[in-house]
Amino acid sequence: MKRVVVCSGGPSKEVVDFKQLPFHTDEAIFIGADRGALGLLEAGILPNEAIGDFDSLTQEEQSFMKQKIQKVTELQMEKDETDTHIAILTALEYKPEEVIVTGVTGGRLDHYEAALHDICRFQMENPTVIFTIQNNQNIIQFLPSGTHTISFDNHYKYVSFFSFGEHVKNMNLQGFLYDVEDEYINVGNAKFTSNELKDRTGTISFTAGICLMIRSSD
Repeated sequence: MKRVVVCSGGPSKEVVDFKQLPFHTDEAIFIGADRGALGLLEAGILPNEAIGDFDSLTQEEQSFMKQKIQKVTELQMEKDETDTHIAILTALEYKPEEVIVTGVTGGRLDHYEAALHDICRFQMENPTVIFTIQNNQNIIQFLPSGTHTISFDNHYKYVSFFSFGEHVKNMNLQGFLYDVEDEYINVGNAKFTSNELKDRTGTISFTAGICLMIRSSD
């Protein structure tokens, strides 16, 4: 599977432990968004690209980054899109099967909200690509209507489902501790929180809406 990892400049504790990912780092393409490029270097990963206005880096940090990373794209500070948004657009140029975004949770809530909406939009516009937001405790993913197979993960064993922007209709869960049939998730409904898989795989299916799935550890 061809993967691209986009690391943004959120709090370092919110960046996923790259050793925790189910693949070796040399099997993925890494893009640093703004300060996320420095975070990758500090983690011992040489990014393929760095993108951003780099306003959060000192001159010394910028010089260090430019010495290490071959391809650096400097953006203007005044722009409509966030550095992360532009980094994800760049990730799609690699024709990946999966895009993992990290370093966008925690810190500024407006940046987190922007990342959520960006990932939702990118997922709906690119249904053949898997988009996730990850930190060390959570994986966030948007599911379009249809049937989706969920595999057991001992680390992220809790699975929660929410509607995102519109109602999720005729939802069915199979293979979970709490299976459901022909349920609706209305906006603002949180009753589908903290379910668990009871089998190696389970399925969720629904006929309309966008489902926000969060897989969490303790």
